[in-house]
Amino acid sequence: MNGWDEQGPGVLRLPSGRLVRGRGLRHPLDPAAPTPSYGVYLLGRTPPEVPWESHWLRWPDFRLPADHAQARAVLTEVWRRAAGERVELACGGGRGRTGTALACLAVLDGVPAAEAVAYVRAHYDRRAVETPWQRRYVRRF
Repeated sequence: MNGWDEQGPGVLRLPSGRLVRGRGLRHPLDPAAPTPSYGVYLLGRTPPEVPWESHWLRWPDFRLPADHAQARAVLTEVWRRAAGERVELACGGGRGRTGTALACLAVLDGVPAAEAVAYVRAHYDRRAVETPWQRRYVRRF
C-alpha cells in the first residue's frame, strides 16, 4: 500500500521519509480523503468505530498516556508500519495528544528529543504539543 500524499492535510514527513497523518476527530474527515490502513486513537474514552484496523491508546485530554510502556510499544508499531502503510494518529483536536505522539515518532525516527517538539511544530502544526508535561514527556521519550 502506498503512503499518504505529502501535501495532504495533517500529513507529517519524518526525516526518514515516512509519512504519518495527524488529525482531530472533532473535525469530520472529508469523504474524498484517503482512509488509513491503521489508526491509533489517543483518547480518554473509547473511540468511535472505524472501518480500518485501529488501536485505542488511553490518553486523557491535556494529559499523558495512561500507560507509558504501552504508549511506547504502540508508537513504535506506528513508526514501523508508517514505512509502507497509511497510518494516522488522532485525538479530539489533533494538536496536544496527536502532536505529542508525532513528536515521539520523530524521536524514534532520529530527531533529537530536545528538538522533536520544534520539528513537529514546524512541519505539522505550530500549536502542537500543548502542555509543559507533554513537552517534558517528549524530551524523556
